[in-house]
Amino acid sequence: MNVTGCYQFRVTRDSDLFIDEEESDDLMGTIKGELSSRRITDAVRLEVADNCTSEMSRFLLKKFKLKQDDLYTVNGPVNLNRLLEVVDNSNRPDLKYLPFTPGLPKRIRHEEDMFKAIQQGDILLFHPYESFAPIVNFLKQAAQDHKVLAIKMTLYRTGAASPLVDALVDAAKLGKEVTVVVELRARFDEAANIELASRLQDAGAHVVYGVVGYKTHAKMLLVVRREGKSLNRYVHLGTGNYHPGNARVYTDYSFMSGDKAIGEDVHKLFLQLTGLGKATKLKKLLQSPFTLHKYLIEMIQTEAKNAEAGKPARVIAKVNSLVDRSIIEELYRASHSGVKIDLIIRGVCRLRPGIKGVSENITVRSVVGRFLEHSRVYYFQNNEDPKVFCSSADLMERNLYRRVEACFPILDETLKKQIIKDGLMAYLSDNTDSWLLQSDGSYKRLSPTSSQKENSIQIKLLQNLAAEL
Repeated sequence: MNVTGCYQFRVTRDSDLFIDEEESDDLMGTIKGELSSRRITDAVRLEVADNCTSEMSRFLLKKFKLKQDDLYTVNGPVNLNRLLEVVDNSNRPDLKYLPFTPGLPKRIRHEEDMFKAIQQGDILLFHPYESFAPIVNFLKQAAQDHKVLAIKMTLYRTGAASPLVDALVDAAKLGKEVTVVVELRARFDEAANIELASRLQDAGAHVVYGVVGYKTHAKMLLVVRREGKSLNRYVHLGTGNYHPGNARVYTDYSFMSGDKAIGEDVHKLFLQLTGLGKATKLKKLLQSPFTLHKYLIEMIQTEAKNAEAGKPARVIAKVNSLVDRSIIEELYRASHSGVKIDLIIRGVCRLRPGIKGVSENITVRSVVGRFLEHSRVYYFQNNEDPKVFCSSADLMERNLYRRVEACFPILDETLKKQIIKDGLMAYLSDNTDSWLLQSDGSYKRLSPTSSQKENSIQIKLLQNLAAEL
């Protein structure tokens, strides 16, 4: 035969595992059984290189039982993930990003005892510019500390060889009460999570798989420590996963606190996840699927009322995706009332900005640079008394209604100003890595004018880090 053409193509298959949790007596065993069938599930998408002939495209669509709408033509290499091997194995430092060393807040640099550091006040870390090591050290110290009685943690994605799991295993072997909520259904990490769940159980930890019908996506760590005659709680809450590798390439916030009310709220959340009790009222935290969506709607409406009354009104949100219809409709109403709304949405956004009479007061930008923008931050001007929240939840139906999520307020004024300055306003001034969403759904990349200098927020934060070091 003569070769008449060579074309790249890729088939994407349905990755959902079909599991009836209410009918399953053994969730882990059921998921194990389903994993092997993932590679032969129904095709949902066909990608072909742009030089592929229409005849060959039709042939492939027919073979995979797909329709014309399922065909995507790629201008460039199909499946860019394959190029990661080229990068990793290439000895061309001139083509790679310069390495950097994450920084540490002054308090942690001067105080190795994480409990003493947290006792001095709330701690905020901005990854990857600041190191993930304090969270690892905190859990390691808790595992070895004879004053620590109990450790509770949620695990969604941790990585194959996680120092956090090692610390939990050590704590359990030392006789501490260790409770771990492992989300077995974290997509593409199911096998790894089954393995770490088994390892934790073998060490004597109490492992649970969350609430039937709801993925546990909240990032929470609770340590109970006896200090004198009292029991004190220390918590870590985050916008990202407990994955040291991801913390090097994802932008996320980590929050550590000894605040009694926050500690009590996290304790209540763990009781919901590990017990049979109904949801109880929280003092400071918001949670999905109960209070987060309602509160966000109320705050957007408050900004609209402030604008109508001639008061300062502004909403800024930084998330991965915005698809929830009720949130979008409320933002449209707020824009019509005169609220200035700035949205930093890295991925999918179903809102259309700049439509006269609907969304002319809304801007949407996506920042695409060296690091994957992953942090979730919500800001409400609140008549010059700003409210700032960090969260594990995006503005999607699945996050707001079908997952267990935690949203926590930043109450310390210094930390609040830090997030507003570096985590929000600085992104709105980026003119290098930002793409502005247009009213027709297309994106336009920003570039500095002749009178402006290049201003990349990620490069700027790295430069600030270098200056501190």
